[in-house]
Amino acid sequence: MSEKKSKELHHADQQEDEEEATAAVCMESDLKDGEMMDVDVGDHNILLVRCDGEYTAIGNQCTHYGAPLSTGVLVGHRVRCPWHGACFNVKTGDMEEYPAMDSLTCHKVKILDRRVYVTVNKKALGQAKRVKKMGARDPEVKHTVILLGGGCASVICAEILRQENYRGRIIMVTRDDLLPYDKTRLSKVMNVKSDSILLRRMEFYQKYDIEVWLKKEALSIDTDKKSVAFNDGTTEFYDQLLVATGCRAKELDSPGAELKNVLMLETPEDANRIHNACMGCRTVIVGTSFVGMEVASYMIDKASSITIIGFSELPYLKTLGREIGKFTMTVLEERGVKFYMNDSVTEVRGKNGRVKEVVLKSGTTVEADVLLVGIGIVPNSEFLKGSGIKMDSKNYVTVDKYMRTNVRDVYCAGDLTSFPLQMIKDQSVSVAHWQTAQAQGRIAALNMLGRQVALNTVPFYWTVLLGQTIRYAGYGEGYTDLVLKGRFEDMKFLAFYIKDDEVVATAGLNVEPAVSAVAERFAAGKVITKAEAESDDLSWLKLPTGKH
Repeated sequence: MSEKKSKELHHADQQEDEEEATAAVCMESDLKDGEMMDVDVGDHNILLVRCDGEYTAIGNQCTHYGAPLSTGVLVGHRVRCPWHGACFNVKTGDMEEYPAMDSLTCHKVKILDRRVYVTVNKKALGQAKRVKKMGARDPEVKHTVILLGGGCASVICAEILRQENYRGRIIMVTRDDLLPYDKTRLSKVMNVKSDSILLRRMEFYQKYDIEVWLKKEALSIDTDKKSVAFNDGTTEFYDQLLVATGCRAKELDSPGAELKNVLMLETPEDANRIHNACMGCRTVIVGTSFVGMEVASYMIDKASSITIIGFSELPYLKTLGREIGKFTMTVLEERGVKFYMNDSVTEVRGKNGRVKEVVLKSGTTVEADVLLVGIGIVPNSEFLKGSGIKMDSKNYVTVDKYMRTNVRDVYCAGDLTSFPLQMIKDQSVSVAHWQTAQAQGRIAALNMLGRQVALNTVPFYWTVLLGQTIRYAGYGEGYTDLVLKGRFEDMKFLAFYIKDDEVVATAGLNVEPAVSAVAERFAAGKVITKAEAESDDLSWLKLPTGKH
């Protein structure tokens, strides 16, 4: 070999050494099949997994909010995040279940002398989140997909189309003046900067030829002509259409509801306005929904007083149930929140055009500087009237398991859908939660491309109260029995919701990754019996040893 060639090879090796870091992380015998652990390579935390007799390594931080995946649930080839239920393939790093949007970086693994070595690429680690390979538009392809709505269902639909090599035109239309953002943050961090919660930046949409039309709203759809008429007088033709216009906050139907400081939470601007209006003020919240309770929790050390008015006997009665409703109510009462339950607003009185007091059905008058309304949601589906697109009695759009409406080439996803949920034997339901909307956006995209993929997702959501996160998986509406593990007083519990002697949902506080373990059982189509929920053997829940 020439001296010049030798120097070139030496330089290449040196360069590779600078770009990569390798470390012996364990012995080959340290993990059995189906086991995982986190290891460090330099400053980098890696998830090491043994699966099918092979070692693989991926990033250990979930791409959603950074949870350590090593404390999650490993089943087969995928690991489920302990916090919010996102799933990743441990062999490829690919994201397989929402709410995460990005995949993980994979790392090289080799075994020498029964030691396991992991090599990380330092450049790749700078971008721990990995976007799956996406294509772009081909101007020769005369095919257009219109996505109505600027929520996560539309974003995911657009991304999946490009990932699956769709080369036509994609137009996403939103009435917002802001790019699609993480709406789950609004009631949890109310002084949020809108720029910090964008799902993708404009450069992303431009790079992959996804047109985003802001401040534009659909007025009607002509499904015969395959056209959409917009509020600026323009009309656009489509080959395939996704309706994902979501829901809006229901307005208070009482005299005085138009007064200043009667507020609703829908946008980052609303969140900021509520945050500023409540500071040091008497704050009244109508509604004990997730939004109302989260806002009360957030405002506890900011407002001078907080009063909650609820229509039912307890918060969360239909969703989390009596026991957790009572617990959450007690937790907030201990921090000075006043509740008027089984009551409603009959009048909002003002002075100089601003809220001054709220009159309740019971005859009680509550002084108020700010009134926040969180009494439910209404589907944004009025513009569909006359289109022939089928809706149910509550104006939710009905779809099949492929997210198809009754009209050819029209799909629907997100909060305004009524869809068959596989885990409850395809009963039609509406689930207005983030992760479900994302999953539906994906299924709509795949079926636009003729893939015939049915929706099979387990609803997974979470709510934050006083810095504590209650996680929920499944669909428990209509449950008849509840099995409780742990104690509310200890701020550590796991609730199983039972219907027909089977677990249909679970909710937990400080028992990670138990809720993810249950979600994984649901996802696999496995039945969890009431007897199993009542049993003292909870080994299948993957709870960390020594903690529970």
